[in-house]
Amino acid sequence: MKPVYADHAATTRPAPEVVAAMLPWLGDGFANASSVHARGEAARDAIESARLEVARLMGAQTEEIVFTATGSEANNLALKGVLLASPARKRIVTTAIEHASVLGAARALAAEGYVLTVVPVRRNGAVDPLDLADALGDDVALVSVMAVNNETGVLQPLGDIGPLVKQAGAVFHVDAVQAPGRIAITVDPWQADLVSIAAHKFHGPQGAAALFVRRRTRLEPMVHGGQHERGRRAGTENVAALVGMGVAAQQARLALASGTPQRVADLGERLLAGLLSRVPNTTLNGDLNRRAGGTVNVCFAGVDGEAVLHELDRAGVQVSTGSACSSAEPGPSHVLVAMGLSAEDAHASVRFSLGSDSSEADIIRIAEVVPPVIERLRELGGQTQRTA
Repeated sequence: MKPVYADHAATTRPAPEVVAAMLPWLGDGFANASSVHARGEAARDAIESARLEVARLMGAQTEEIVFTATGSEANNLALKGVLLASPARKRIVTTAIEHASVLGAARALAAEGYVLTVVPVRRNGAVDPLDLADALGDDVALVSVMAVNNETGVLQPLGDIGPLVKQAGAVFHVDAVQAPGRIAITVDPWQADLVSIAAHKFHGPQGAAALFVRRRTRLEPMVHGGQHERGRRAGTENVAALVGMGVAAQQARLALASGTPQRVADLGERLLAGLLSRVPNTTLNGDLNRRAGGTVNVCFAGVDGEAVLHELDRAGVQVSTGSACSSAEPGPSHVLVAMGLSAEDAHASVRFSLGSDSSEADIIRIAEVVPPVIERLRELGGQTQRTA
């Protein structure tokens, strides 16, 4: 039976149109976009066309889009670039549920003498704007809050947070890597100065990402050695990947208008209802109503999430226990622990994440496979405890 892929929050299948657009640039269209001959100019034009599509997706101007290789690089450029360009302000404010690339960059800056403030979140997985407001002051250089949590799908109240950051005179960064194709990216209503996205999260290729940098936002480059990307990120451009990202950005923008996110959300609600009704002692992690459609993170009490993952994989259902970037790290999910889950419940949690290519048949298959897997693992756990 064809495997069911339910790990779209980790990465997505490149769309056929994306692959088709990339292929010529991997063959006879190869070129360095900085070369001045005709082949180089064609590559440069292709990159600028992709930049236009990414700008349209983000509601930005083309000159405000800086291409990077990954979302993690975009996040690092945002945090480190702003702090290095802001000698008068030494503090970073972020939340306890951010992606490892944001928290890691913030901690690295703290080790170099900057001050880090980590704001807690509520049990529903969202930061309270009032809690964040209490952390602000005239020493804050940058505030970083994600749009959609990569583990729970919970939406953060960016529209309420942005004005608070502006009142404090700080730069506002949004990690929107999980947003394209799921929710609209609205840099102006968010009052965001920096926004990160990555192509492989919305049916583009791996190895292409972007950072929106609002005009007049001071940013020191992290990669030196040339005037690529208007001096903000040196390095020969990955033409094929950026072309693919441009096509994916166009499709993600059109998907919002076509109702695809609602269809995926409906599938997610059916999946959640099926799991809650068919698997006893199962609870949703995160806010029921403020989630990006298709992300369902649940706690199957009394089992080990890693064991569930491997058993489901053997049964042809591919899921995750949390962020793919943190899968090799020991210990429970920092996101779930920050939400107040015990280490035991965090370890017992599994993330199902659907995408635009998910189907009703996938939901039916997951609902058939999961209950006997959980029942068997709970029985084995009970036998082990009785033996011990």
